[in-house]
Amino acid sequence: MTRRRIIAVILILFGLGLTYFDLSSLRPFKLGLDLREGSHLVYQADTSALPTDVDVGEAMASLREVVERRVNTFGVREPLIQVEQVGIGGSGAHRLIIELPGVTDVEEALKVIGVTPVLEFKIERPDGPEKEAIKKAIETARVEMAKGGAITPNPLLAENPDFIPSELTGRYLKRAQVQFSSQSINPTISVEFDQTGGDIFAKLTKENVDKRIGIYLDGELLSAPVVREEIKDGRAEISGDFTVEEARTLVRNLNLGALPVPIKLVSTETIGATLGQEALDRGVRAGIIGLLLVAVFMILWYRINGVLAVLSLGIYVSLMLAIFKLLPVTLTVAGMAGFILSVGMAVDANILIFARLKEEMRHTENMHDAISHGFSRAWASIRDSNLATIISALILFWFGTSLVRGFALTLAIGVLISMLTAISITRTFLLAIGVHHTNRLNRFLFGSGFST
Repeated sequence: MTRRRIIAVILILFGLGLTYFDLSSLRPFKLGLDLREGSHLVYQADTSALPTDVDVGEAMASLREVVERRVNTFGVREPLIQVEQVGIGGSGAHRLIIELPGVTDVEEALKVIGVTPVLEFKIERPDGPEKEAIKKAIETARVEMAKGGAITPNPLLAENPDFIPSELTGRYLKRAQVQFSSQSINPTISVEFDQTGGDIFAKLTKENVDKRIGIYLDGELLSAPVVREEIKDGRAEISGDFTVEEARTLVRNLNLGALPVPIKLVSTETIGATLGQEALDRGVRAGIIGLLLVAVFMILWYRINGVLAVLSLGIYVSLMLAIFKLLPVTLTVAGMAGFILSVGMAVDANILIFARLKEEMRHTENMHDAISHGFSRAWASIRDSNLATIISALILFWFGTSLVRGFALTLAIGVLISMLTAISITRTFLLAIGVHHTNRLNRFLFGSGFST
C-alpha cells in the first residue's frame, strides 16, 4: 500500500513538472499558419509531363526539396513545405503546400518560389534538307508578318535551325559558381554536373567533336563553344557579356535548381498577426472551458472516482502538451480540435471503467478485487473503441489534405496516451487510496449517479 501511494505521489509531481514545462518558454509550441501570421500557397503539379519511367512520388519529393532550398534562401524561419495527393491512384491530383510564417508579402515569395532558370545544352544541327526547311519556314513567316497577314501554321516554326535539343538540362546540375579570368574583363560561370549529367555530357562531347554545343538559358543562347575533345569530368563553362551582379544572380538561380515538375499556383492566403492570435485565443479558451465542464461533471457524478479521473486527466493534458513541444507537432486549429476530442476519449475510457467498477462492487466485498476486475473487464471495450478511432485517424492522415492530417495526428497521439492514463494512472490512484471493503458508504463514494 505504501509503495502504491509513493507511486501516486510521484505521478502527481511528474504531472506538476510537465505543467511547468508546458507553461514555460524553454521550448515554445510550434504553431501552424492559421495560428500566426504568414502566407499559405497551394501549387498544382503537372505530373502528366513526366516521362513514363519516372516515379511520381520521387519527382514530387524532389520538387519539395528544390522549393525548400529556394524558400531557405528567402530567409523564412521554420517554413512548412509538404506534398499531398488528392484522390486515389493515377487519377489523383498532386499538390505542393507551402506555409511561410512571418511572410505577408506574397508577391515577393512567389518570385523566389516561381523562378525557374531553364538551362539547356543543344547540339549543332547538321546541314541538310531538314535545316533548310526550317530556315525556309521561318523566313516565310517573317515575310507574312511584314505584310501584316496571318502566319500559316507550321510545326517547323517551333524548331531551332542551328541546334537540336539534347537530354542534358539543368536538372542534372550539381553546382554553379562565378569565375574570373585574366583573359576577359567579364566573369564566366562554371557548372558541374552530377554523375548522371556528367555521363550525358561526356557522351555529347564525344559524339560532337569539332562541333558547337549551344548553351541556352531561358530559351536564349548564351554561348556556343566548339568541342575540341571529350570532356569526362562533367564540367562546363558558360561565357557571355555578364556583369558581376548578373553572373552572381544567375549562379544563385541555377544553384536553386530547376523545378523537376511544372507547377501552377492555384490559391494564396495571407493571415495577419491579429487573425492568427484571435484564432489561438479562441482555441485555448475553448479547451479550458471544455476541460472545466468535464471536470465538474466527473466530480459531481462520479464523486471520488471523478476526482481521481480529473487528476489523471490533468496529467494526460500536461503529457500531451509536452509531447507537442518535444516532437514537435505543428499545432493548427484542426489539430487543436483533434486534441480536444481526444480529451473526450480519455474521459470516455474512465467512464467505462467506473461503470464496470460499480457493477463489481455489488458482487464482492473486497474493494481491491472489485477494482482489479473492473479494470480488466473494461479493458476490452476501451481497447476496441480506441483501436477503431486510431484506424480512422490513420486513414484520415493517409488520404486527407494537410488540414485534415493535423486533426488526425493529434487525435491518434491523444488516443494512444489516453489509454495509458486511463488504465495505468487512474488505477494507481484508486489502489493508492487503500479502501478494503465495499460497504454501503464506499459504494456511494465510489459509485455514480443517484444510486449506489
